[in-house]
Amino acid sequence: MAVMIGVDPHKASHTAVAIDDKERPLGELRVRSSADQVKQLRSWAAKWPKRSWAVEGAGGLGYLLAQQLVSAGETVLDVQPKLGSRVRLLATGNINKNDPNDARSVAVAALRSKDLRPVVAEDHAAVLKLWSKRRRDLGSLRTQVVCRLHSVLCDLVPGGHGKKEITASQAAYILSDLKPVGSVQAARYELALDFLADMRRIDTQMLEAKRRLEVAVKASGTTVTQVFGVGPYVAGTVIGYVVDVARFADRDHFAAYNGTAPIEVSSGGHKVFRLSRRGNRRLNHAVHMAAVTQIRFRQSEGRAYHDRKIKEGKSHKEALRCLKRRVSDAIFAHLVADAKRKAEGVTAGPGGQRGNGSVSSVAGSHPERQLFGQATPGPVPTIGPGATRRSSEAQEPVRKKSRRAS
Repeated sequence: MAVMIGVDPHKASHTAVAIDDKERPLGELRVRSSADQVKQLRSWAAKWPKRSWAVEGAGGLGYLLAQQLVSAGETVLDVQPKLGSRVRLLATGNINKNDPNDARSVAVAALRSKDLRPVVAEDHAAVLKLWSKRRRDLGSLRTQVVCRLHSVLCDLVPGGHGKKEITASQAAYILSDLKPVGSVQAARYELALDFLADMRRIDTQMLEAKRRLEVAVKASGTTVTQVFGVGPYVAGTVIGYVVDVARFADRDHFAAYNGTAPIEVSSGGHKVFRLSRRGNRRLNHAVHMAAVTQIRFRQSEGRAYHDRKIKEGKSHKEALRCLKRRVSDAIFAHLVADAKRKAEGVTAGPGGQRGNGSVSSVAGSHPERQLFGQATPGPVPTIGPGATRRSSEAQEPVRKKSRRAS
């Protein structure tokens, strides 16, 4: 008899309910969160050899428990919380909100759903996700410190700093010329020095996190960094959240997941498509950063595509959305190519290309004096299937013009 065990995880305890293929309850167990939680659950479920586990939010609160069950050789399914809530809402009879009913709803949702994602053991994608999140958190923390430093400087210097951005060296130069008068200004001056020390510390941590992220991305052997505007942070975020590109049937499903595909809100013969607020917003932000970077550089094909959309009568935001979809398609093509090469057992070189013994393909596209270099260093198009590769001769006048301008 096949048995489905639904688990409602919490910080302090986990509740498990087993049901058969007729949705009849077979048993219930509640264990405290401890080092032997998996041992207790497996001992209780040993009487059902043909069993599967359904953990609610296996990518969130139930992440550790799901990974421990997978490491123990169990089959685990990831059930989204909204699926369990729908089962409880549509159920007849007892629909009280408690842990056993939640666990049973998770088991029923896993039993009747066909598109649930199985939980797999952690791999290198988890490393990329960790360091990209660390880089993002440090950036948010630095923005907070800079805003507070701006506020204190406005109380110390007439007009404040006068610029939108400030570096640690600029702040130190401003504070070196100040001579506080009175206890209030002295306290503000000391507070500004503390914020300056915090900024320098965060800048050092950001450089270290960036270095570790670059090493992790290079170790993955991915070719996603060949897309113009995709650096280590964007690549780490994409790979960390996608994990397995095989879960997406095609590039349209991938675009729906990252929120770059518009949603249809039609009625009758009136068809309307609107901006999607769905999907993974972290992944959407990573695609947005790549698209904005392409627009910033005039020699990129993404900038040319954006300008064509503007000439067609679209606004800047509409053209940016179109470009984001093209960037999403290009990233998906690289992810599929990486997965295919990995399945074939072909190892990529340090530069992300097969047989490449240098780091020119990855690191060379992000040199010190030129952020992204050539728009399409690889055979896969930069922003879509119809993109054409620019020759190095065509980009040479642009670089000379930029040096004369500087």
